[in-house]
Amino acid sequence: MHALATLVTILGFGAGGGWLADRVVRIFSAKNVSIVAMIGACGLIAAWACHAAFGNLAIALSLLLGWALLVLAAVDWLAFRLPDMITLPLTVAGLVAAHLLPGEHVLEHLAAAVIGYTAFWAIAWIFRRLRGKEGLGLGDAKLAAAAGGWVGPLALPSVLLLASVAGILVVLIRALFKGRAALSERIAFGIPLCAAIWIVWLYGPLTITLPVPS
Repeated sequence: MHALATLVTILGFGAGGGWLADRVVRIFSAKNVSIVAMIGACGLIAAWACHAAFGNLAIALSLLLGWALLVLAAVDWLAFRLPDMITLPLTVAGLVAAHLLPGEHVLEHLAAAVIGYTAFWAIAWIFRRLRGKEGLGLGDAKLAAAAGGWVGPLALPSVLLLASVAGILVVLIRALFKGRAALSERIAFGIPLCAAIWIVWLYGPLTITLPVPS
């Protein structure tokens, strides 16, 4: 992307996207957020997308995805919820993106969406049966479906792995400062899940390089 167009994208998306994100987060969380933080976050998303994505279509799709993930992460942080009005359209948008991008197959992404939702639903059901209380909410399952819709079946395991590792680290860090009581506290798992979706979308699935015998 041309340098001037990149600058305009960053400034425009930062200002407009940040203002809109602030409004939407307030609606779904019923709490005040910092509009300066939202504008800064949207500007960062735009700069990151322009740097990592190639082609106008990929950048536009990345801006859409990044904005939605930012809003979902903020709402989950403030209100411990992932609104259906964002996660469900985001899943559909991922399937549309798969249709538009070369080399992608919509049916594979649809299958990944189903797998993502089913896996999280199963984990939540097992946890509820064993512990008698909610572990993962269905909002997380719907966000996992959105992840599958956007990144496809080959990259979905990387999203789940990164999000799980990040979630475990959050719990361990809390435990270091608060003691064992922190282990029973709720965490907004949508935040690491959003971050993992964003990273895998831009850079692809994790790869393991095995040493080649000489």
